[in-house]
Amino acid sequence: MPSVSIIIGQYFAGAAGFTLTPDGTLLSGDETLEKFPVENGRITAESHYEILGLVADTVPDRAAVSLRYAKAIDIDKIGTLALACKAAPNVDGVLQRVARYQTLISDSVRYHLEVEGQSKFLRQDVLRGSGPGLVFSPEAGLSALFCLVDQVAADRIKPDLVTFRHSPPRDAQLFDAFFGCTVEFGAKADGILFSQATLATENKLGDRALSEFLTSHLEAELENFKSEPPLVRSTKDEIARTLSEGLPKMADVARRLGLSVRSLHRRLADHGVKRPGFTGG
Repeated sequence: MPSVSIIIGQYFAGAAGFTLTPDGTLLSGDETLEKFPVENGRITAESHYEILGLVADTVPDRAAVSLRYAKAIDIDKIGTLALACKAAPNVDGVLQRVARYQTLISDSVRYHLEVEGQSKFLRQDVLRGSGPGLVFSPEAGLSALFCLVDQVAADRIKPDLVTFRHSPPRDAQLFDAFFGCTVEFGAKADGILFSQATLATENKLGDRALSEFLTSHLEAELENFKSEPPLVRSTKDEIARTLSEGLPKMADVARRLGLSVRSLHRRLADHGVKRPGFTGG
């Protein structure tokens, strides 16, 4: 099932004035608006777009929310992908890594890097999503991606063109100033066009040996993500998270995963996993 890192949801909720807690509770001040299931540090794509839809229905200034989200993200919290992007030799290397490893952050969207003459177009495709919040996926996603590229590059980055398929928000002019180039709405695709010169721009910390080391880890993460059942991943992560406090209790891990002890045992057994090394309870 397509899912999104809860970290992404937390940044977006914060940009709109809400709070998304690690256990999936969406708050407006002290008021609980919704409770979303969290598994392996991720929420489902349906939950993610429900949050985006709530924001679209309640916050009129759409571009402002997208840009606050993009500017708020601490790329160091994105994990190995952010490190690999920093170590990439140039902007082109960053875009190649984003296109290949985006799944580790969210497999509800895909990025494709397409050659267009001497330039390259990074296209975003939404694989799973619906409702009024769908417009935030390209607006907020591409804005955040541009921030990532601009932060790691040695020089200021300016795209040639940014395109969105949907109609513009009422504060669309904010995107023009943010990207520093023409922003078109009602286009055929959602994406950013980079010139050959921009693609060749070196990164501040570009290191080929380090980049190769980190991408090898990303390949391993990607392979594990594709092959290991989500419940198995989330159970292992919960165990690892609490090992410093001693062996966790089965009941505690099950509760954090939103399951009863019996259901967790049964579902792990369905994946061929014997009872993990818990203490009693």
